[in-house]
This record gives sequence, C-alpha cells and structure tokens, in this order.
Amino acid sequence: MTVYVDDWRQRATVGPVDGVWSHMVGDDEEELHALAERLGLRRAWYQRHRRHRALDHYDVTEPLREEAIALGAVPVTWRQMGKLIGARRRLDAEPGAGTQKSA
Repeated sequence: MTVYVDDWRQRATVGPVDGVWSHMVGDDEEELHALAERLGLRRAWYQRHRRHRALDHYDVTEPLREEAIALGAVPVTWRQMGKLIGARRRLDAEPGAGTQKSA
C-alpha cells in the first residue's frame, strides 16, 4: 500500500498556521492514518469528503509534505493525484466493486 503527497502548494491560513498546503492520501486508510500520526497530525484533521471516499485526505504544510516523503510517501504532481483519484472513483463504480468472489 502507498501514501501519496501532491505538489498543490496552496497558500492559506488555517487557524494559526499560514503556509502552503498540499494533500496527502493513501491506498489504505489505516496506513494513511499511521503516517499522519507519525507526522503529528490529529485524526480529527482527516477530511472525509461528502461526495466520494476517494477524495478523503489530510492537508499538509510544505515542511510536513517533505517529512512525509522522507518517511516513504510518494510525491506526485497535482495532475497525477487527480488521475489517481479519478481511477479510484471509476474502480468503485464498476459492477461488483467491493464484493468478494466465493472460492
């Protein structure tokens, strides 16, 4: 499984933090939460998206983005992130997605 961080780098002030922000997503939610915890992120900061679970993510500042990469997250462009999320959404839309076959 993999955790990804994009290079969105949107300038914003979130609470007391003024910086540039990117997105961090994972193939596996628990792996994503584990890396977020190592970065000092609170689980409450995890953003569940109302439209689709493929859009669930953490926002990270540039120093945390760099630390995530040092800890094994895969850096991707924001365009690559969009393609990754799009592929996940299409996969979930396929007939039988999420069902297991009997042996």
